[in-house]
Amino acid sequence: MHFTQHFDLALTSLYLFWAFFAGLIYYLHRENKREGYPLVEDHPVGRGVSIVGFPKPPSPKTYLLHGGHGEVSLPSGRVERADLALAPTAGFSGAPYVPVGDPMTAGVGPGSWVERSNHPDLTVDGRPKIVPLRAAPDFHLAPEDPDPRGWPVVGGDRQVGGVVSDVWVDQSEYMIRYFEVELSGGRRALLPTPFAKVDGRRGRITVTALYADNFLGVPQTASPDQVTMLEEEKTAAFYGAGLLYAHPGRAEPLL
Repeated sequence: MHFTQHFDLALTSLYLFWAFFAGLIYYLHRENKREGYPLVEDHPVGRGVSIVGFPKPPSPKTYLLHGGHGEVSLPSGRVERADLALAPTAGFSGAPYVPVGDPMTAGVGPGSWVERSNHPDLTVDGRPKIVPLRAAPDFHLAPEDPDPRGWPVVGGDRQVGGVVSDVWVDQSEYMIRYFEVELSGGRRALLPTPFAKVDGRRGRITVTALYADNFLGVPQTASPDQVTMLEEEKTAAFYGAGLLYAHPGRAEPLL
């Protein structure tokens, strides 16, 4: 009996590949719902209605956190930041939302943040990853690069908001993550490097996201030589909020 005369091996292989690929898409789509689902309709018309879609989220899986910081199960079913400082501008579904209270600290829109772990990010050997140069004796600025310590930090209003007192480096990625800015009264604030324009010719750093008086509102770190992942999240969110809310005129249309 000639089996291959009645069985198309190439076509069957193609069908098997299609079935495998469809299963892979289904699996990845379910895993993609491990965080952020179910969606919750918070509009007054359908408040509390969960939106799952197809396929349903996968069964919970427990993960051990790096550095012995406990464990987390996902999906958890927990709604993060249920107290968002937002209010709809109208009573119909789909109406735009606006921040409630101080938009710089509302934590919404361009200033959004998520509840990351309130522990420092760690290197593979368990040390805090992001630290100032004063706490990293093995690191230094390259001689051919400018040393910004002592430089003024100028806001979007062209006024000086503070002076760079130190540089925070990533001990895993070998790069500068933050400039530490000393403010009036001796307070210090972290400035993420993506928001900073280093002007070596003039010897200053420009930050268009904030005005000079906004720097006093930058979230503080609990430790002078460490920054937790949650503190990083809130710090970056504050500068992001400044792009739209640092001055009332920024939230208005250009025309």
